[in-house]
Amino acid sequence: MRLHDLRPNPGAKKKRKRVGRGTGSGSGKTAGRGTKGQNARSGGGKGVYFEGGQLPLARRLPYKRGFTNIRKITYRTVNLNQLAEFDFDGADVTPEVMAMVGLIKKPTDPVVVLGDGELETALTVKAHRFSKSARAKIEATGGTVEVLPLT
Repeated sequence: MRLHDLRPNPGAKKKRKRVGRGTGSGSGKTAGRGTKGQNARSGGGKGVYFEGGQLPLARRLPYKRGFTNIRKITYRTVNLNQLAEFDFDGADVTPEVMAMVGLIKKPTDPVVVLGDGELETALTVKAHRFSKSARAKIEATGGTVEVLPLT
């Protein structure tokens, strides 16, 4: 077999139908468009938006406009008053520990620590984000704050 022997499979290539090329072709005169009317004209036909004069769907549902940001990061919030249950000094509070205790559902979710409540013990808190007040309150008790990278 050589390159000049290569052929497409039988029936794989179909010839283009040339319309309006005389009556002998079978699709002459009106070229398969019927006689007169909107769709017989060049540029004829209705647009995709047109619904026969009825108010189009895009105008009936104005509240469905806009878009959903697929890159939005939804943080699971944990407040300092929830972290107060870790009552021994030097406790290492990570998203995995928070999920085990039940503060968040999944350990893979990004966590933000907010400053609502008070903290008495020095904790090492690891989360993806901290509010300024939460960071200040944790460091005021002698604890440390570690920001985890978003994966």
